[in-house]
Amino acid sequence: MKKKICLLIALLICGFLLDIAFGSVPLSIQDIIHTFLGKGDEITHEIIINFRLPKAITAILTGAALSVSGVLIQTLFRNPLAGPDVLGVTSGASLGVAVLTLGAGFLPAFALSSWGLIIAAIIGATIIMLLIILASLHVTHSTTLLIIGIMFGYFTSAIVSILQNVANPNILKIFITWTFGSLSAVGWNSITIMAMLIGIGLLFAFFIQKQLDTLLLGERYALGLGTNIKYTRFYIIIITAILTGTSTAFTGPIAFIGITIPHLTRLLFCTNNHKVVIPMSILCGATVMLLCDVISQLPGTQSTLPINSVTALFGAPIIIWIIIKR
Repeated sequence: MKKKICLLIALLICGFLLDIAFGSVPLSIQDIIHTFLGKGDEITHEIIINFRLPKAITAILTGAALSVSGVLIQTLFRNPLAGPDVLGVTSGASLGVAVLTLGAGFLPAFALSSWGLIIAAIIGATIIMLLIILASLHVTHSTTLLIIGIMFGYFTSAIVSILQNVANPNILKIFITWTFGSLSAVGWNSITIMAMLIGIGLLFAFFIQKQLDTLLLGERYALGLGTNIKYTRFYIIIITAILTGTSTAFTGPIAFIGITIPHLTRLLFCTNNHKVVIPMSILCGATVMLLCDVISQLPGTQSTLPINSVTALFGAPIIIWIIIKR
């Protein structure tokens, strides 16, 4: 296990350096080191410190948040195909942001601040999670519950489409760009808020590791082992809403990370123990998100792909493979 952890850490560091090096202006590792040591020129310093470093940190935070959200949701519903984007949680967060941005003309200035977007995204994600929990009380089959989650996603997407149809064209253009997903729109001020909220969500996820392990055995066994199911569900909803809502508010809806990374982590470390799965999912998610961002830069060109497209190209084949195998 130690060798695998060291390999992941090495990949994380490589991904971090490559993400800073690649872009419209290619930089060498030497340029990066000189800048961090305070010996670089002003232009290189500006590119790295104010543009690429925040983007790389955002990729790490987003990958960690979405991966742990996926772990929590898959454990709660005991469904390997559950995830924040598949169950409509990401769509709920997007709906919150859509209502806020597309209805900007009727809302106070505070609503469009970083905190306004975060609160709207968290509320949207929480509402969808609560609806799915309510559905789970009446539906026992996990596949049926998965279909219900997908339907919630379609329903929220329909509402967003209606809002787009009646929105101001200038605001609509901004929102559509946001839906493609981007890691480059987050500055240092926003990163502070993002890191604080995601850090809180990840910390609470570590606190409920034992309860998550008992849920894997089924609710009856979990009750027999002294787990309070209602409180555990509530904590999972809040943590998932914070992690998914925060990352979605700042980077847009990013698909497939939340559903694929938990599987990769379990396959890599051959365990379902959350004391291993949660921290290793953070490491795997951050690494994969950095590598996806590197790919989105299209090294050697001036073009940038939407990060959502790259994560879909990465995640979709893995999900197909999981479905075929299981």
